[in-house]
Amino acid sequence: MEFVKMHGTGNDFIFILDLESKLKGQESKIAKKLCHRRFGIGADGLVLVRNSNCADMKMDIINSDGSSANMCGNAIRCFGKYVYENSLVLKDEIKVETGDGIKVLNLNIDEYNIVQDVRVYMGEISFDGSRIPLKDKKELINEKITVNGKEYNATSILVGVPHTVILVDDDDYNVEEGKYIEKYELFLEGTNVNFVKVIDDENIRVETWERGAGATYSCGTGCSASAVVCNKLRNTRGKVNVFVPGGKLVIEIVNNSIFMIGGAEIICRGIVY
Repeated sequence: MEFVKMHGTGNDFIFILDLESKLKGQESKIAKKLCHRRFGIGADGLVLVRNSNCADMKMDIINSDGSSANMCGNAIRCFGKYVYENSLVLKDEIKVETGDGIKVLNLNIDEYNIVQDVRVYMGEISFDGSRIPLKDKKELINEKITVNGKEYNATSILVGVPHTVILVDDDDYNVEEGKYIEKYELFLEGTNVNFVKVIDDENIRVETWERGAGATYSCGTGCSASAVVCNKLRNTRGKVNVFVPGGKLVIEIVNNSIFMIGGAEIICRGIVY
């Protein structure tokens, strides 16, 4: 089986071309094997590139633990670069079918036909507790929750997948605390967890614990969620730089819509047996 390994600001993925969905039903098993960092290639997730009946291409994402994800911001930037540079879709605007609906990608392509960065429509802002979903709660905005004996001020938002944002004013936290918040009873399907520090009104810092993958170098949906929450609660600007352990993304809020801008890189290609 041929693969390409890519990353978006350090969030890494194994890409497999499966246009006719011949691997349907085997995704979880394959992801667990290939994503293992000792006995496989190693990655945060598996991305299957498939044909779509309603868009240019379809992106299916499986986390490293074998669970499915509806959407991933870093993966979809890599996806845009992959399908363009492999001549699957030769357009600078690409529609991608995901578990969170169709996403529109605008590719910045240089004179050598290399994709330099990708602007992604991430969806509409939603704090609706029934969509996140929350247990018996209409919304969770800047409220205290106590998890594993520690108190957090939490805000939850849906950006394709559920995210809970914890605003911090100092470094008195460990991203590994996210493993307990992820499973907190309030979150019916679990949650991704973002620890966020506001640097100033144009810059924020984010560390993410991803549901199904653990601590990652970057999370595109998490950066989007964090920018929205900072704009709402800390009056940051509608366009901010988001610094993550793996680099920097730009998140822009336009009316009720979220856009993400960032790069994608190919790490290696090969054959796995």
